[in-house]
Amino acid sequence: MGLTRREGPLAPDSPTTVNYAIDGPAHKLFAQPFPRRIRAEFAGRTVVDTTRGVLVHETALLPVLYVPFDDVDADALVPTDHSTHCPFKGDASYHSLVVDDRTAENAVWSYPEPKPEAPWLKGYAAFYWNALDAWYDEEEQVFAHLTDPYTRVDVRPTRRHVQVRHGDTVLAESDAPAVLSETGLPNRWYLPRDAVRVELRPSDTRTRCPYKGEARYWTAVLPDGTEIADAAWEYETPLPESSRVAGLLSFWGDGVEVLVDSEPA
Repeated sequence: MGLTRREGPLAPDSPTTVNYAIDGPAHKLFAQPFPRRIRAEFAGRTVVDTTRGVLVHETALLPVLYVPFDDVDADALVPTDHSTHCPFKGDASYHSLVVDDRTAENAVWSYPEPKPEAPWLKGYAAFYWNALDAWYDEEEQVFAHLTDPYTRVDVRPTRRHVQVRHGDTVLAESDAPAVLSETGLPNRWYLPRDAVRVELRPSDTRTRCPYKGEARYWTAVLPDGTEIADAAWEYETPLPESSRVAGLLSFWGDGVEVLVDSEPA
């Protein structure tokens, strides 16, 4: 979540439970130095290596890392004719990444002449995250996006009663779940495997989260044979800040209802 999304102070609908007013446009930009070294690889080559990255927070969007052009491998950049316009930042120019026989079209953008409200963007470039092969925060590979310093994850054991249903079928039920609170997102309830009441079949689906790690998914099979694809997920080896959910299962999806103390989650 961070500053600019959902209930954050720079969100489109900022909270009303405050004793201050922020004087500024509805769409806000906030840039701050990223405190660690960031590297990125493409086609077996390091194309970004910086300790001068800037994390740009923008209303309703995930923060985006901008890095000085001096910290980008110039030999891998090929300018293109592509351009886009942002009413808040200006006209963006694009480069493709080209290394040997690999090309990532228009993977890099920058604002050569940014709007007067964002002069600090001049001389900096940003990248489509998935266009590159790997990103590293210091020596740790990170996935999906960089972590936001204004987002945190807390996991707590609880004795609240959690029941997961699909129609009249109970998928799982426990009085000893864990609750995972991630800034700006609804609580997720994680249940031990022995709380599951239906068959779970492994799915090929995998997702990655920079705060929790890699999730694997399970398809729930109801007693009548109905399958609910990717109804449950688990982090077998979560990142340290989410280690308490290791091996636990959380449920979501079409027709899946999570009740906490008999109330919808």
